[in-house]
Amino acid sequence: MRDLRFVLAAGILLAFSGCGVYSTHSGRVAASLQRVTVPYLENRSSEPGIEIELTESIIAALQADNTLKVVDPDDAQSELSGAVVGYRRRPVFTTRELQVDEYQVQIVVELTFTDLVSGKPVFAKKRFTGTGNFILDDPAGTTESTARQEAAEQIVRDVVASVTEDW
Repeated sequence: MRDLRFVLAAGILLAFSGCGVYSTHSGRVAASLQRVTVPYLENRSSEPGIEIELTESIIAALQADNTLKVVDPDDAQSELSGAVVGYRRRPVFTTRELQVDEYQVQIVVELTFTDLVSGKPVFAKKRFTGTGNFILDDPAGTTESTARQEAAEQIVRDVVASVTEDW
């Protein structure tokens, strides 16, 4: 019994030994890009207000990541700009009676990250896509709004990774 407790304790210690604070990026973003401005995205989709929601989420995520500093345009060395180019709700699953009961929200954003000092893009017109599903009359509470939020979160994660990665 004592051996079993020892093996169990050793397994738990081993499982948690790698759970320290870490970062998924090296933090070595070029010094010429570290102060970024993020103007509101243009909305080329049919979904009103999505550009505001996504812009504010991207800014908040960049601030939380702390690799770049979000600043006013006058103080910026780089700019992340673009547009929401698509918002689509499409049927995913149907019942035996051919009634649609699950939908997918898909959001597409096109962004350009520009070095304002050189005037050259780090990347241009790069597309980011996020998706989220919801079920009609779902007792668990999934709605188009929760699917939209899930899609937006996916885009924001991908944008932050693209902007803060080593080039």
